[in-house]
Amino acid sequence: MGSLEWEVSALGFGAMRLPMNQMMQVNEEEAIKMIRYAIDKGVNYVDTAYTYHNGKSEVIVGKALKDGYREKVHLTTKSPVWMIRKAEDFEKFLNEQIERLQTKPDIYLFHGMNRNRLEKIKSLNLIEKMEEAKVKRLIKYIGFSFHDNFEAFKEIIDFYNWDCCQIQYNYLDIKYQAGTKGVQYAGSKDIALIIMEPIRGGKLAVPQHVLNRKPEIEEVLNRSNLKRSMPDWALQFVWNHPEVSVVLSGMSSMQQVVENVESANNSGIKHLSKEELQTISELREAYKNYTIVPCTSCGYCLPCPNGVGIPEILRFVNEIYYWGDRGRMRISFFYNRLAKTEEDFENRKARGEEVEGAAALCIQCGECLEKCPQQIDIPSFMEKASALFEEGKKVTEVLS
Repeated sequence: MGSLEWEVSALGFGAMRLPMNQMMQVNEEEAIKMIRYAIDKGVNYVDTAYTYHNGKSEVIVGKALKDGYREKVHLTTKSPVWMIRKAEDFEKFLNEQIERLQTKPDIYLFHGMNRNRLEKIKSLNLIEKMEEAKVKRLIKYIGFSFHDNFEAFKEIIDFYNWDCCQIQYNYLDIKYQAGTKGVQYAGSKDIALIIMEPIRGGKLAVPQHVLNRKPEIEEVLNRSNLKRSMPDWALQFVWNHPEVSVVLSGMSSMQQVVENVESANNSGIKHLSKEELQTISELREAYKNYTIVPCTSCGYCLPCPNGVGIPEILRFVNEIYYWGDRGRMRISFFYNRLAKTEEDFENRKARGEEVEGAAALCIQCGECLEKCPQQIDIPSFMEKASALFEEGKKVTEVLS
C-alpha cells in the first residue's frame, strides 16, 4: 500500500453501489452477505463515505464488519468537505461516522477534493483537524479522493505529505481528471494510490445481450484472440499499472463480487501483453462512437459568467447519449443538484454552499466558445441539455 507498512488486496470493496430492492432501498441482508463473501475470499480493503446511500452505506458496512470481520480489513471513509462550514464541523461529522460504523476508520479522506476545496481546507485549518484526529487515534492515515484536472491534482499532492489518495481511472479516462499523468505523479511520490470507477459506473461492462447494439465494441472483442469479460478487460488495465495499490469496485450483486474476485486472482503488474494492450486501445477508440461531445473536462471554459457548470453538464449529455432514456433517472439525479434559477444560485452561494448552475442559466453569451480548445459549440449543447433534463424531451428527439 504505497509507503504504508501493510499489504492490500488487489480488489477493494466500494460501498457506493450496494444492491437495491424494489423500493429503491439498500438490500441490507444481501449487501452484508456480499461484503463478507469478498472478505472471506481475500479482499482486505473496504471503502465507504458519509453520503453514500444517503448515509446508509456506513451503517451497513459497520454491520457487515461485525463478528470478527473488522479485524480482517482496512476501512476507509470520507469527510464531506462541501458540508463543512466551520472547523468544528469536521469533528462533528467524524464522530457521527464512527457511531454509524461502530468502529474507527483506518483511513480518513477529504472527499471529492478539487482546487476550491483545497482553499477551504487551508482557510479552516482542516489539515490540523486531521492530525488531531490521528493523535487521538480516531484515524490512522490521512488522504483525499479527487475530482478535478491534473494541475489541481498536482497542487493538492504537493500541499501535504499525504498517506494516500483516491482518483478515478479507467481505460477511457487516461486524459480525464488526474488521468495517467496523475497515476504516474502519485507513484513518483510513493503515495498509496486507490483507484475508483475502474469500470466507469458500468459503462465498460456492456452485457452480452446488448453488445449487438454496440457493433464497434463487439467487433473489437470478437477480433481479440484472448476472450475475457468486459469488466475483466477494464480491471486488468488498471491493475497493470505498478503505481496502483488497490482498485475499488462498487458491486451491486453477488455475481459481480464473484466475478471480480476471480478477476483479481488473475491480476498482476505489467502482466498484459502487447496484443492485450492493443485490444484495450481499440476498445477505447470504439467507445468514441458513443460520445457526442468531445469534452475532456479541461475546464478552460470556466468560469462561466453566469455560473453554469459547463464540463459537468457536457458529461451528463454524453452519459445520457450513451445510456439513452433508460439512464435518465440516474443521470437526472445528479443534474438536479445544479441550481436552475439565478435566485437559487445566489441564495446557495450566499449560504456558503458549493454551487454550479444548470443549463437553463446559460445566456448564450458565447464567451466559452473562445476558450474551448476542442471548439465545441457549448451554447448549443446547453440548449440540448436543458431540453433533456428540464423539459424532459426524449434522447432521440434531442441528440441524433
